Amino acid sequence: MKNHVSRRQLIDRTVLMVMVIFSLSLLSDHAAGTNAPLTTVPSEGNYQSHYAFNKSCEEQVAAMKGKPCDIIFIGDSITQNFLGRPTPGWGSVGGSVWDKYYANRRALNFGVGADATQHVLWRLDHMDIKEFKPKVAVILIGTNNNRNSPEDIAAGVKAVVVKTEQTFSTAKIILVSILPNARATEKMAAANQIIQPLGDNKTVFYFDLASKMTPSGDSWKGLGPDRLHLTPEGYELWASEMEPLLAKLMAANL
Repeated sequence: MKNHVSRRQLIDRTVLMVMVIFSLSLLSDHAAGTNAPLTTVPSEGNYQSHYAFNKSCEEQVAAMKGKPCDIIFIGDSITQNFLGRPTPGWGSVGGSVWDKYYANRRALNFGVGADATQHVLWRLDHMDIKEFKPKVAVILIGTNNNRNSPEDIAAGVKAVVVKTEQTFSTAKIILVSILPNARATEKMAAANQIIQPLGDNKTVFYFDLASKMTPSGDSWKGLGPDRLHLTPEGYELWASEMEPLLAKLMAANL
């Protein structure tokens, strides 16, 4: 009986020791800074849950391999739809606008539907883009972080900007404001207030597209039926309003 109790006590003590070690490990991780907002921590979650969108992006990257890449658009479905994937009720989405402004300018569309900031961070590390040396990187990201606070959304956007600078050291960055939408427009407007100062007009240039998408009924100018994604007119607004800044940066970075 004593031996049985002794063994049981030993097991209990071993379990307790393992729990203590695990707890100390968690405390150590916390102290090391792993309590950073999830918006800033690279995640492959969207690669797993929306592989078709990611595969489409990988195909765009593969098609650009071995060719000069002067412009890269980084973002979510709003960026991905610039290529004109057919969407019910939206016609050709942004395809005709993309062809008009970017087809002859060696531009890469690096957008993936459903991406949040943490997913873009993961793709910048894991998709084969390191050989590209774009002159300009256009970033529009954050709308799918709608469940996060404005502060955490802004932290995620900043992390994407920093990662883009590290990945493409010679590129100028156009940081596009997060667009209005029916899900969380006030939250996105608050996040825009935080990220606007990231534009130093030296390497990062803040482009306030949101202010040009004025209210229209229960929606905003340039948005489709879901009051989230852009119509062809919305893409024309984006491209035409951004063109003077883009042309200037392209010319300055010859």
